[in-house]
Amino acid sequence: MKLKLFLALILFFAVVISCSKTDTSVNTVTVAAKTILNVSYGPDPLQNMDIYLPAGRRSDSTKVMVMIHGGAWISGDKADFTAAIDTLKNRLPDYALFNINYRLSNGTTNTFPTQENDVQTAVRYIFGKTIDYQVSTKFVLLGASAGGHLAMLQGYKDSFPVRPRAIVSFFGPSDLVDMYLNPVGGNPLLTIALSQAIGKTLVQDPLLYFNSSPINFIRPGSAPTILLHGGTDPLVSPTQSSAVSARLTLFGITNQYVFYPTGGHGNWDAGTYNDAYNKIQAFLTANVH
Repeated sequence: MKLKLFLALILFFAVVISCSKTDTSVNTVTVAAKTILNVSYGPDPLQNMDIYLPAGRRSDSTKVMVMIHGGAWISGDKADFTAAIDTLKNRLPDYALFNINYRLSNGTTNTFPTQENDVQTAVRYIFGKTIDYQVSTKFVLLGASAGGHLAMLQGYKDSFPVRPRAIVSFFGPSDLVDMYLNPVGGNPLLTIALSQAIGKTLVQDPLLYFNSSPINFIRPGSAPTILLHGGTDPLVSPTQSSAVSARLTLFGITNQYVFYPTGGHGNWDAGTYNDAYNKIQAFLTANVH
């Protein structure tokens, strides 16, 4: 009788252990990488994004990078970042990439703050889908030129529903009042172009210019920021980035200002871009956890 009971117990524990092994193998199946193109986050055709989800992603650890293209707020497309996608995938394999479009200003419609509102809507959409996409709430905002401006504006001013862990700005405008009054090289065409994108001149609506300037919303607790700028930029003065760095430093916020003396407005050589992405990778590794 005791022998039968002993054998029954051995059989029971063998079944339990076998089931446990099976369950473990099921739970460790790697989630495959996935690309989803032209996902709508709003009713307008330009309110869409391309999504690149990494393999093995997890909702507690996979970081999110929102990418915002440039084009002076009147042109450009998420396709402008196509060449950067593979670079970022290789350097930051633990990131999901969300490359967004937004409505463009034509001087009469979709003027400011349309672009700011679209970025906020896109971020809220992604935040609401973190469980579906199996990504975390560790957001990073990256933008170039006008996209750098929008990344900083979202990160410093409109950081709801999620405060970003870091911001990356390639030669982004930060102070539109200064940009209007002091265009690069005193070029009046830059002032005209800015007022057309905004929809009003500085005299007509100074508050709109103030509220659309990211530097005015930096405060204690703002996100760590890396700013990259060329010294010969003919459109956005390097002081637009150095001023942000100085203000972040004033509030004790981690930041890095990367200055390329001979760099223009994005037309950098391969070596410069390689160095830039090396520095971005190191900055995000150090500051986004």
